[in-house]
Amino acid sequence: MNTPNISQEDIINAFQYRHATKEFDASKSLTDEQINFILKTANLSPSSFGFEPWHFVIIQDKDLRELIKPVAWGAPLKLDTASHFILGLAMKAPMVKHNTKYIDYMMKDVKHLPEDAIEMYSKFYREFQERDFNLDSDRTLFDWASKQTYIALGNMMTAAALTGIDSCPIEGFHQEKAEALLKDKFNIDTNKYGLAYMVAFGYRKADPPHPKTRRPLEDIVTWK
Repeated sequence: MNTPNISQEDIINAFQYRHATKEFDASKSLTDEQINFILKTANLSPSSFGFEPWHFVIIQDKDLRELIKPVAWGAPLKLDTASHFILGLAMKAPMVKHNTKYIDYMMKDVKHLPEDAIEMYSKFYREFQERDFNLDSDRTLFDWASKQTYIALGNMMTAAALTGIDSCPIEGFHQEKAEALLKDKFNIDTNKYGLAYMVAFGYRKADPPHPKTRRPLEDIVTWK
């Protein structure tokens, strides 16, 4: 494994270049290699306890994209023009509560932990949920899982920007109606998964109309 050697200047340039692309150039598409690269950065993203409480659904079918429009007011133009459109799903309580089959699978079959480590890990995870973070309801568990899913979102958009690919994260949707649609038309088990966000990838149709604006660094950082 080689030590990364990407220049700081190139990274900052990518962050300056990235913007929430409202309309993509519909004539340009990402290659399979490009979208798989972006998805791989999601796959390699960190998550609390390393439990990866996410799933990504890539919507390429035009008819299915049309179904999303009525429940996602922030998405229609992206649905029409983006090369790839992704639903970021976060796991719900039946998947991420400390005593579920999924957590057991992650420890045994993915992490390949020995039995004594599983016992210790399980104890820490249960105490984290019940004592440290008070994850005692379906809603708090879903919100916690969504936080992890957003790490993958950030990494996907950064990886895209570093390679000249545009993106737009989308929260402009009616969650209850969107999840009903996912259950009825997309065959998603909404008892296990909820919609955290949508994100579109492609190439911008035009440069942003205004330069990027941010608060000064000293306004957001405190040194002690």
